[in-house]
Amino acid sequence: MRSRDSARTPDDLVRALRAAGIGDERLLQAVRTTPREQFVPSNRAAAAYDDVPVPIGYEQVTTQPSLSAMMIESLGLDGDEHVLEVGTGLGFQTALLARLTADVVSIEMWPDIAAQARRNLAGQDIRNVELRIGDGSGGVPDLAPYDAILVSAAFPDVPVPLIEQLRLGGRLVQPIGPGGDEDVMSFRRTSSGLVTVRLLTVARFVRLRGRYGFP
Repeated sequence: MRSRDSARTPDDLVRALRAAGIGDERLLQAVRTTPREQFVPSNRAAAAYDDVPVPIGYEQVTTQPSLSAMMIESLGLDGDEHVLEVGTGLGFQTALLARLTADVVSIEMWPDIAAQARRNLAGQDIRNVELRIGDGSGGVPDLAPYDAILVSAAFPDVPVPLIEQLRLGGRLVQPIGPGGDEDVMSFRRTSSGLVTVRLLTVARFVRLRGRYGFP
């Protein structure tokens, strides 16, 4: 069993992601060049390169890096995409998406968390992110359509506004469930609606809250 003290560099985290089945070299390089210790609270920096979620306040946690990487990898990104992320957190996943796509629109419901994410992204000179504060369950319609959507919170269904904001052929990843025990699913939008591509894994997520989520 790997000890907590053994994962202290980005390369250690990359090895953990490879062990979890992540094979996209562009994604692994993005992880390698994005210092996660700059995207977690300072009192949690010692755990930055462990493959674990980190509490960030307001009963929120970061997504476990291998799980985040699995969700990103399933989007099949090639570098030209306009992407929506629902749930910015402190911006580590946002930074990975920004390094892999043309641009990212990210929406976070907690202003304090969003403000810290904005500072974290600026500290890495990441400029292709539009960060909004608001109800992520409704997406960001004024900047739609999106080539891909990544939802980092759970709800039993994909909210209708997110489906409507995804272009035909686009992919969406969301944890499907009540919050706490989810099927992380990959979907594709077709002319007949959203179709399931596959089950990625089972994991625990916080609830998606808002007009089209939980109260």
